Amino acid sequence: MKAIRVREFGGPEAMRLEDVPNPIPGTGQVLVRIQAAGVNPVDTYLRSGLYPIKPSLPYTPGMDGAGIVESVGKKAGRFKKGDRVYLSGSISGTYAELALCEAWQAHPLPKKLSAAQGAAIHVPYATAYRALFDRAKARSKESVLVHGASGGVGVAAVQIARAFGLTVIGTAGTDRGLELAKKEGAHHVLNHREPDYLSKLRELTRDKGVDVVLEMLANVNLAKDMQLLARNGRIVVIGNRGTIEINPRDIMGKDGAILGMSLMSVGPKDLTRIHAALGKGFANGKYRPVVGKELPLAQASQAHVAVMEPGAYGKIVLIP
Repeated sequence: MKAIRVREFGGPEAMRLEDVPNPIPGTGQVLVRIQAAGVNPVDTYLRSGLYPIKPSLPYTPGMDGAGIVESVGKKAGRFKKGDRVYLSGSISGTYAELALCEAWQAHPLPKKLSAAQGAAIHVPYATAYRALFDRAKARSKESVLVHGASGGVGVAAVQIARAFGLTVIGTAGTDRGLELAKKEGAHHVLNHREPDYLSKLRELTRDKGVDVVLEMLANVNLAKDMQLLARNGRIVVIGNRGTIEINPRDIMGKDGAILGMSLMSVGPKDLTRIHAALGKGFANGKYRPVVGKELPLAQASQAHVAVMEPGAYGKIVLIP
């Protein structure tokens, strides 16, 4: 089969399309013929070798994917050859024609969703759900500021928060992104490239501040987020690309909290719980993955450049 391989940590050029042997499912495992593989910023951190957890070289990138069950090992549970599934992780990596996973990492792909949409589920929606409810303990009628509301995680967060009755304020950096955030459920949208967008946010909350902030770029926004919090507000740091200087007093006086999170630290039991909860939203149509760009598998390096560029719009997927 064809697969993207990384033999040394480095830039996007470290990824090469190679011929590798087909994986064989063992006990409790499922082999999936990948029809689409999702690309996430964390994939670029892993490839560069900068992420705290480093994969063993050589490896095939990718945690998100969707396709058709090719074969199953013994005790693989409910799945059989021909089933449509999406993945919440993979043993062998999803940037490939075939991906091996544990049975608990495979989930039925709702009939309403395409394979490309299925490849846009795991990291975006599980991250958004965990940030909102497992970390921030968000409640109905609270307000939430979603930075980067037009990206993969941002769109998921907007849809989920809206479905649970929160007041959603989304930011984006382009008119197209603002329109997407509004379309997907944001009550209010703000252009974070405008110098006065924070004052507009204060007006929207009548100077009370927001209860929850989902932060995708903490090294740029964290200090400002702390000033925007309501009393007992919570900031969940989802993404970060560097260091920042903050004044702790900005959060002390509000009894606020800064919470970190990484989806890679979540175990099988909690991931299964999260995806079971998400399944209800996909079934009733409240959650709708947005695919912004599809690229051939051979253009994985271009995808890694694109996913880190400003002006995010939905999820980027690779098509084997």
